[in-house]
Amino acid sequence: MQAQERTQSMSERTRTVVVLHGPNLNALGKREPQIYGSETLASIDKRLHELAATLRLVINIHQHSSEGALIDAVHAAGEAGQAIVINPGAYTHYSYALRDALASVTVPKVEIHLTNIYAREPFRRRSVIAPVVDGTVAGFGADSYLLGLRAIAAILDRTRV
Repeated sequence: MQAQERTQSMSERTRTVVVLHGPNLNALGKREPQIYGSETLASIDKRLHELAATLRLVINIHQHSSEGALIDAVHAAGEAGQAIVINPGAYTHYSYALRDALASVTVPKVEIHLTNIYAREPFRRRSVIAPVVDGTVAGFGADSYLLGLRAIAAILDRTRV
């Protein structure tokens, strides 16, 4: 019975996803809506919870403007065996510390962006995060989050024991 409980808790753990919103995403809906859209972060979170229920995922959602807090959240997710969907915001382009944190955890990870960063200003066209995640979803507005959650679910389905 104890082994069965352990197997069940491992299965439940692997179906848990941490969604991490980076800096300035708390200002969605107000900040440059012509670029980032008019949908608020609360609305995106609501849609994520609805989709997670459909996909049989448990999600925990956090927004951090601080690089250190994002790094701590990545490490905590890795230690707990929880997959990660992350929109690193501007840290995408230069945070080697966040990149290294993501590289250090062995859970599935998907990077997402509201805009197509590869079609934006030259300084935004480089992601130091992309090489250490399983995939990137970019350019679909708020739907990028939903596509990223679906991608994580598919990865978890493929790797489930």
